[in-house]
This record gives sequence, structure tokens and C-alpha cells, in this order.
Amino acid sequence: MRSQKKYIGAIAALLSILLLASACGKNENGAEETNNAPKQITITDANGKVTIPSEPKRILAPYLEDSLVALDVTPAAQWSIGTTVLEYLQSDLQDVPKIGWDLPLEQTIKAQPDLIIFSSAGSIQNGQYEEYKKIAPTYVYKDQDSADWKKQLEIMGKITGKEKLATEKIAQYEEKTKNASEKIKKAIGEETAALIWIAGDKYYLFENTRFAANVLYNDLGVSQPEMVQKLPKAEAAWQPISLESLSGLDADHLFLVSKPEEPGLSKLEQSNIYKGLPSVKKGHVYKMDDPSHWTINGLIANELSIDRIEESLTK
Repeated sequence: MRSQKKYIGAIAALLSILLLASACGKNENGAEETNNAPKQITITDANGKVTIPSEPKRILAPYLEDSLVALDVTPAAQWSIGTTVLEYLQSDLQDVPKIGWDLPLEQTIKAQPDLIIFSSAGSIQNGQYEEYKKIAPTYVYKDQDSADWKKQLEIMGKITGKEKLATEKIAQYEEKTKNASEKIKKAIGEETAALIWIAGDKYYLFENTRFAANVLYNDLGVSQPEMVQKLPKAEAAWQPISLESLSGLDADHLFLVSKPEEPGLSKLEQSNIYKGLPSVKKGHVYKMDDPSHWTINGLIANELSIDRIEESLTK
């Protein structure tokens, strides 16, 4: 009799556990829940608190693809203007469909993102933030975080669940920079260098903090010519410089960042102003045929710039 009571008691206890487990598996409406519901995280962006998927699978991040690729993440679509894309990333993105630079709503819906990332509030066209939020959770970088590529990468690591990898990549970059800087310093000492971007028939002299110039002067420690030192602080919009003004460019070394067919390149090379530059007279001019990684902030872009700068200045 006693053993029978123990048996009945054990059965009752087991049923209680099963009923409890069953109740825990249902929501307040009695509907069953599964463990397959997407996990989410809440982080702070330019607009405040935002809840996003913890492991997003289809990300749209126009002009931030460098940070994604650096973390071994393939975007759902890549930034483009017509047929123009970030050429330096095409070994990784050649099969990724294009999406308009301004992220048209129809194209965005078609891409079926589970997360949209903007580099700044100003990069959202026509004030359509609320429309994008209806398509997918939307993260907007603070301007200062987007402008600092290391901070940009750290945040992207947090968004994609790859914080450790982001930290490792930055450490590797700093080691690469240190080694390249030592080689360049040994090769040219305190000689100066400058970069000119040629687009169409316009000339843009890089300020000391703009894109690849930040790598050249601040990461690699190459000396600035006086003309660069006297340039106004870099603003968001590039300001072209006249061909005549370039006569004062006193750099020992000159990087020409331009596609070969740009009309401004041939015009420059045929001018007496160009022929009179110290860098030209010394034979220290280096043509960089792919401008795409020189005019963007990003780990991969900067590493490519370092390679080209080191190769040019130490040969």
C-alpha cells in the first residue's frame, strides 16, 4: 500500500512538472511559443535607443560595406551610383546586387533586409527614416562615430555580434601601420608628400585629415608640405582647387589619385605648372589608378592605401 502511494505521488509530481513546462511554453493567450524567435539587442544610435536583431542575416549599409567585409559579413546589396561601385571591394562583392546610393524605398523593400544601417542622419534621403523603420529595424550612426573608422568598425562589430574580431582587426592594423611607418621613415626621412584627387576636370588637394591623407600623415607619420599645412580644416564637402593654385605645391613626393581617362589628368600633366613642381622634377610622382579606396574611411581601404604608399615611397 505504501509503495502504491509512493508510485501515485511520483506520477502526480511528474504531471505537475509537465503541466508547468507546458504552461511556460505558452504565452498569455495560450499560443505556443518556440525558441526560434529571433533574438534582439537594444543599443543607442543617433536617434536614441533602437532594438535590432542580435544576429542580422541581411544587412543594408550603403557606403559602410568596408566595415562589413572586414568582419566577414556580406551585405544584402551594395552601394552604387549607376554602374559605379566601391571597386576595391569587388573581389568580395562582385556577385552582390547593387542598390542605389540613396536607398530608394522600392529597391530597399526588394532587398528584404532584416537590418538597415545609415552612416549618419544626413545620409537618409528625403527625411524617410520612418519609412525605412517600417521595412526593417534601422540603425543610424552618430556623425562622430561614422567619421572615425575604428569606432565605426567597433560599432559594426557590436551590431553583427563580432566585437572580438573587430578588436583583433584594429590591433592588426596598428601593427601594420607601425611597420610601414618605420620603413617609410628610413627611406625618405623628413621629405614631404601630398595627394591630389582628380575627378573630371576638377582637382582636390587632400587636407591632412581627409581619408587617405589621414593615413599618410597621421598613421604613417609622413611630413606635410607647407601648402597642405595651410589648407582650411576639412569640411564634409570637398572644395576643388584651381590648376594655377597647384603651382605652390612644394611636396617632395606626389600621389595622383585618378582614373586614367579623367580629362583633368592629361590637362595637368601637359601644363607648365605641373612640370615645374618639385616632385615632378625629382621623378617622385605616383599614379594611383583606382581612386575608390583613397576617398573613403575604412579598414580595408586604409590597408590598401598603406600598401600603395609604402610601395611607392620605399622602392
